[in-house]
Amino acid sequence: MIFTGLIIKHLYRIILLYKTKITAHQNFGVLFIVIFAKIFSMLSILDSEFSALNTFIQEKNPSQIFILVDENTHQHCLPTLLGNLDTDVHFEIIEIESGEDAKNISTVVQLWEILSDFEADRKSLLLNLGGGVITDLGGFVASTYKRGISFINIPTTLLAMCDASIGGKTGIDHQYLKNIVGTFAEAEHILVYPEFLKTLDFVELRSGFAEMLKHGLIADVSHWNDLITIEELTPENIAPHIENSMMIKENVVVKDYKEKSLRKILNFGHTIGHAVESLCLKTHHVIPHGEAVALGMIIETKISELENLISPEKAQHIIENIQKYYPYISISAFSNEEIISLMLNDKKNDHGKINFSILEGLGKCNYDYKVSQQHIEQALDYYRNINA
Repeated sequence: MIFTGLIIKHLYRIILLYKTKITAHQNFGVLFIVIFAKIFSMLSILDSEFSALNTFIQEKNPSQIFILVDENTHQHCLPTLLGNLDTDVHFEIIEIESGEDAKNISTVVQLWEILSDFEADRKSLLLNLGGGVITDLGGFVASTYKRGISFINIPTTLLAMCDASIGGKTGIDHQYLKNIVGTFAEAEHILVYPEFLKTLDFVELRSGFAEMLKHGLIADVSHWNDLITIEELTPENIAPHIENSMMIKENVVVKDYKEKSLRKILNFGHTIGHAVESLCLKTHHVIPHGEAVALGMIIETKISELENLISPEKAQHIIENIQKYYPYISISAFSNEEIISLMLNDKKNDHGKINFSILEGLGKCNYDYKVSQQHIEQALDYYRNINA
């Protein structure tokens, strides 16, 4: 049975998608305010009013609006969105379970079925309100349903604000491989509201900060230097640096949208990080994406040193500054062979060879770099003994 509830002047339903069971209930929302950022402009546009979204909806005139949330963004962020949404367009709320486990083909199929059941057409609009899982998953669903419907990303985590929601990559996990299935599909808009950072716990905040550090290391040494002066990771301390991180990623993506060359530098830390993250996912010991990336950046920085691309002193500077924010993650349960085997599935590879995005200095990164297996294993062993 579907229940309907009146919110402000909107009539809507909430569809709950949990373990293949679909139900619905009514809810009421409040509050408002958002900041607007548009990708693929040379300069991010920040607007303290929510008029950007309402204007877009008015001009786009979608036939229906679907808002994708999880239980966390439903509680903490959805009232902000609904309280400021000014439209007569009919909309539905779809709620899925939070976490990486939901980012799979089963969830995608169920979302396709919901869109079909509610007669979504090509003029429909999907709003992805959440972190990287929501924006990756929602973008994939939108880009494939009826060969593509419009979608907007409204990232609610630091990681999604600075990285996951930007650049047109969508994707899902399959057989414990991260983002192995996906599309390139550009969101119509990206709406960023830093106040959402206050809804995050410390672990989520720290996870997103890893991507900001990565942006500095690969492209902007001044950004790196600014970030490593932050003594305490709080929304207030981090928020002033978000726009710069967004612009670093934008400026890379706009030069290489389909990741044929330069865009690959954004994968620094991810070759090893994704392998470890996938192994943890397989053993049902999920670790935050940013912590896996931090681990990957440490090991891949060591590889740069072993390849004589950076000095031992510079490598130590980078590693120590990453370590001061991130706890040691044990990889003792995984052999070097297991990790390297998963690295061979990395999307950046070709001809059966592992391609690294690797540092050649602070603010300088190369891509499609072939590394000897000996140096990979030496760097993995270095990390295993880093706290010895």
